[in-house]
Amino acid sequence: MSYINKFRLISLVEGVSFLLLLFVAMPLKYQMGMPQAVTVMGWAHGLLFMVYISMAMSLSARQGWSGMFTTLVMLAGMLPFACFILEKRLKKELPAESLQRS
Repeated sequence: MSYINKFRLISLVEGVSFLLLLFVAMPLKYQMGMPQAVTVMGWAHGLLFMVYISMAMSLSARQGWSGMFTTLVMLAGMLPFACFILEKRLKKELPAESLQRS
């Protein structure tokens, strides 16, 4: 699997973890009195976010992304649903052979 495809996967997993934190763990904490949900999901999301940011910085250098695009990629990790838009953009810009590599 190419590095950019690994990043796309991490981006999706990180985005799902963010949504789970916001829409599952937070309601469990505040409506059901289960603070452990935020503790566990927050920890997992934080770890995934650090991996996402480090991979984004590395990929930016490898791919020669502009500062603006790199900033948008970083912001995509902080906004709900933005990682899914980013994933589509990265997939569209990749050559077909890089999507096929394993």
